[in-house]
Amino acid sequence: MPRRALIAIAAAAALLIAIALSLAIGARSIDLATVWQAITDLDPNDPEQLIVTDLRVSRTVIGVLAGAALGIAGALMQSLTRNPFADPGLLGINAGASLAVVISLALGVTGFAVQVPFAFVGAGIAAVIVYAIGARGAAAGAPVRLALAGVALTALITSVINAVLLVDDATLDQYRLWVAGSLTGRDSDDVMALVPFVVISIVVALVVAKPLEAVALGEDAARALGINITATRIAVIVTVTALAASATAAAGPLVFVGLAVPHLARALIGASLPWLLVVSGLGGAALVLVCDVVGRVVAPPGEIGVGITTAFIGGAIFAIMARRMKVVEL
Repeated sequence: MPRRALIAIAAAAALLIAIALSLAIGARSIDLATVWQAITDLDPNDPEQLIVTDLRVSRTVIGVLAGAALGIAGALMQSLTRNPFADPGLLGINAGASLAVVISLALGVTGFAVQVPFAFVGAGIAAVIVYAIGARGAAAGAPVRLALAGVALTALITSVINAVLLVDDATLDQYRLWVAGSLTGRDSDDVMALVPFVVISIVVALVVAKPLEAVALGEDAARALGINITATRIAVIVTVTALAASATAAAGPLVFVGLAVPHLARALIGASLPWLLVVSGLGGAALVLVCDVVGRVVAPPGEIGVGITTAFIGGAIFAIMARRMKVVEL
């Protein structure tokens, strides 16, 4: 069996283990046999099974969706910008989604179902602004111009967010909870609202993988292969926007997932983008779930937000990789 297939199978196995841990471990640990029975043959009179179905299943699914979205978005961004240290935040997408959520909080509009469209609008506007700036001039849509425009817009949006929070204490209190990242408080309706966006975006990502792989080889080579470079870049930016906005709305700003996971995946399987997307999606989902489980058990009886644990664990993973691994050329 090819090495890449073995790595993808290992990533899938890691995700299954992370799912099992997410369903079994928490303030009240539940054995795997009870977890399995809750999923396959629920006994409504068993309180442990109700904990699994009512509290942990939706939380786990949200974690899988958010982690997969960030992992794939990071892989697309690194290929688009030809920078193995890029992540979705490089285009200002996460900042745009965060500003939109802050505005919704300031307006008194709360709830997951409402924050998702707000995050999409904010991320979309940020992406349009970045591309409009980065597409000016002879090197239209060049990766360096897009990255610089994204960094500048992120700085501007961050200033606006801070200004809003400084004058609105109520919004600041709610923002503190959201910015720490969390998978709690989600139900099946929230999951169903998120699934279509993430699934469609992942399908589009797989479709644009081959054209983007050609663009990453150089514009001359891409044109020789008949690739529409501008259309490919726009499709990738739209897909990354949808993925990052979905993850940000669902779980808050989770750092390092979209940066560390694709970088590690590329070191293991090389620069084949279709394989990279698969492994990054599986690895991102597994990492978010593991970080969520860690947050549940390190400070009982309370919990630490998944955004905090991903910052620590993802940052540590990335620091080790940056120190010990060679950068893989795209």
